[in-house]
Amino acid sequence: MITEKNTLYVETADSTNNLLKQWAKEKNLEDGFAVYAKHQTAGRGQKGNTWEAADGKNITLSIYFKPQFLPVNKSFLLSEALALGVTDALAEYLESVEIKYPNDIYYCNKKLAGILIENDITGTVIMQSVAGAGINVNQETFQSNAPNPLSLKQALGKEIMIEPLLNKIINNIRLRYMQLKYVSANAIVEDYHARLYRRKGLYAYQDANQQFNATIEKVSDDGKLHLITDTKEKRAYSFKEIIFIP
Repeated sequence: MITEKNTLYVETADSTNNLLKQWAKEKNLEDGFAVYAKHQTAGRGQKGNTWEAADGKNITLSIYFKPQFLPVNKSFLLSEALALGVTDALAEYLESVEIKYPNDIYYCNKKLAGILIENDITGTVIMQSVAGAGINVNQETFQSNAPNPLSLKQALGKEIMIEPLLNKIINNIRLRYMQLKYVSANAIVEDYHARLYRRKGLYAYQDANQQFNATIEKVSDDGKLHLITDTKEKRAYSFKEIIFIP
């Protein structure tokens, strides 16, 4: 059932990312094609984690892109654009929505949403990308071992209508993608940094060797988090190499 141009609704999927990747093998999907599943049985998050979503209470969707204009060494710009699209939509409901590096969406130190991007790369070209987003909307009890989940309903104290929020998220993601593709990568970078979680002040981090205090300097186009320690040492980490200490 097609709900609108370039958006498909399905009742159930194991993973909307898996479903979209399979369709991409079988069909010539348009840039920005989206799939939303009311129920996702095996959603995936970063670092191989699962994504918990109660049936019909949250948003699980994936969007297909052809970012062949973007060099592989600047692929993180796509992650920034997509995270901004989600925060643009959620900011209509809550103030001070932030992006925890690399692309988790936070409110008051709790996780509202997560994004998983899977790129198909040939040489130095990103041939296609499938971006999955999970947003906690009306769920109130979380059974998984996720340390700090939060839903919009918990934050606002009221039920949220799924369809209007879903449309806002899809539209805003597409708008941010078009901004990256046709207008200005610099604006994407500036807005991403302005919304970064812990963007100001010293905080505790853990790498493979030690815990230390640092402030965020920037996130580079290749996706590395650049920190300045309290002893003025500059360090850069990929997202799997650094842990935010509460």
